[in-house]
Amino acid sequence: MGSFHSLKVSVLLIVLVISQLSEGFYLPGSYPHKYEVGDPLNVKVNSLTSIDTEMPFSYYSLPFCQPKEGIKDSAENLGELLMGDRIENSPYRFKMYTNETEIFLCQTKPLSGHEFKLLKKRIDEMYQVNVILDNLPAIRYTKKDGYMLKWTGYPVGAKVDDEYYIFNHLKFTVLVHKFEENNMARVMGTGDAAEMIPPERNQGSAIPGYMVVGFEVVACSFQHKGESVKNLKMYNKYPASISCDPNTVAMPIKENEPLAFSYEVSFVEKDIKWPSRWDAYLKMEGAKVHWFSILNSLMVITFLAGIVLVIFLRTVRRDLTQYEEHDKEAQAQMNEELSGWKLVVADVFRAPSNPALLCVMVGNGVQILGMAAVTILFAALGFMSPASRGTLITGMLFFYMVLGIAAGYVAVRLWRMIFCGDNKGWIGVSWKVSCFFPGISFLIFTLLNFLLWGSNSTGAIPFSLYVILILLWFCISVPLTLVGGYFGAKAPHIEFPVRTNQIPREIPQQKYPSWLLVLGAGTLPFGTLFIELFFIMSSLWMGRVYYVFGFLFVVLMLLVVVCAEVSLVLTYMHLCVEDWKWWWKSFFASGSVAIYIFLYSINYLIFDLKSLSGPVSATLYLGYSLFMVFAIMLATGTVGFLSSFWFVHYLFSSVKLD
Repeated sequence: MGSFHSLKVSVLLIVLVISQLSEGFYLPGSYPHKYEVGDPLNVKVNSLTSIDTEMPFSYYSLPFCQPKEGIKDSAENLGELLMGDRIENSPYRFKMYTNETEIFLCQTKPLSGHEFKLLKKRIDEMYQVNVILDNLPAIRYTKKDGYMLKWTGYPVGAKVDDEYYIFNHLKFTVLVHKFEENNMARVMGTGDAAEMIPPERNQGSAIPGYMVVGFEVVACSFQHKGESVKNLKMYNKYPASISCDPNTVAMPIKENEPLAFSYEVSFVEKDIKWPSRWDAYLKMEGAKVHWFSILNSLMVITFLAGIVLVIFLRTVRRDLTQYEEHDKEAQAQMNEELSGWKLVVADVFRAPSNPALLCVMVGNGVQILGMAAVTILFAALGFMSPASRGTLITGMLFFYMVLGIAAGYVAVRLWRMIFCGDNKGWIGVSWKVSCFFPGISFLIFTLLNFLLWGSNSTGAIPFSLYVILILLWFCISVPLTLVGGYFGAKAPHIEFPVRTNQIPREIPQQKYPSWLLVLGAGTLPFGTLFIELFFIMSSLWMGRVYYVFGFLFVVLMLLVVVCAEVSLVLTYMHLCVEDWKWWWKSFFASGSVAIYIFLYSINYLIFDLKSLSGPVSATLYLGYSLFMVFAIMLATGTVGFLSSFWFVHYLFSSVKLD
């Protein structure tokens, strides 16, 4: 009985320790911050964004009120800088659970001609102001056709009857939840166990504390009286009542006239748990349609792929059985009657054209595919939530650099296999792998960055970040790729199961171009992801939050399976018509899905991004789309090539030949 009692106490102690540790570990998000009544709450501002131009600009590029202590940048990680986020302090100041109304903020200097034109331009381009409190972006709700629409941020202003108005009064609503401190002994302890683990008594816990679980904003245009604000200082109370009606505008923008800003804040206690405070942002519109469409797509593609796989395996098995049923005495007669893939046995492993380029592209494809799989998996587990801005991009860069080892290993091993185990040139192959995809990406981003620099956008990468990226490239990624290449050079050589003749076999004339079939093969992989692609594109270009990474991981795995099956079928079909040049065709059979994704991107630009204006915005969109398509082509092409190589190697190693 004593041992059981000790065991019970030990279990309670372990539970108590784990519960205390769990208070500091939340997924997704960061540690909850407890505010006591009257504690100051600092509001921050992010870059101005617009789905019309896709170019972010600094909040203080417009004539807004500035904080007394000056403009200060918040600590930003690499991902935030690459995404164009510029988080800065703001003049807005709240006190926890203290409602305030008619708070005067400031009156600007008379608008210059440049400021006047810039404000009108930003209003025409539908720019949104993004405000942040306790890491939560402000949400704005609007009602349209009986439906409640949800937006992050609020518009700079509005244009009504050729007149421009600015939203200069903000009505903030902060949703709070009472801070709850867990007391495991009080909750779980019973009997003499509770006596042995006394409840913790903290004198400070009597003071009520609150957590921020929501942040909403209503933007209004209010005409302040010039005489009333003349002698007011920041945070003074406006002498008259301010009515906030978002459906009316009253503060026009005029050249050589100042702008006055004010705000109000109210606190509302809600029964929203702190770990669930991001639910309002992560809930995607049209979720039922999204899930039904994706599930339907997955079922159809899985069914088609299963049929193709069954037919394919039965055909190959029949061919091998017929081939091996003959005895040695009948080999000569059988060889005369051979047809199809059996005739290219002495050419199927002949080195392809541009073997170094193929090795490099396969190595980069392994690196990109591994990065995507690991990043999406970590995001699905909650380690890269939107509460931690920039972690997704930072994680992608980190995993890409680390997986340089895999890229170098695969590329060098493939190189040695093609050249029958010769280690010569493995350093050159590793170097090309480390520079091929990053070099092309760096060139694309540099050209696009010049456009952003010319537009003074915060999306432009600063020169210091360029230096950091180059250092990461040549000091981490390149050495790791060389290390992978070294291990690939030392790994056992993969031998071909059959000998290759010196004189290549002539490929018979085909009824139709073989590359036409290769390009058409990308339609099946595209069918697995085009619906999910719509939601991803909407997240990237329409300012919506995408967070169904768990389902995206399933779609990625299904895409890998379909790419492998499509490439296997195409390779087998080419071998059956005595076309032994399967290396590149197997790569592009699945990699051709990138063509359809690029065509879909153009379709999305024309029909869904109708508001996208200006050649700079269109160039940015096409440039980023080209980068995305290039990466997808390398990843899917690598899947197709590796699966086809495994199949060809297995097929011809199963055949008994003299």
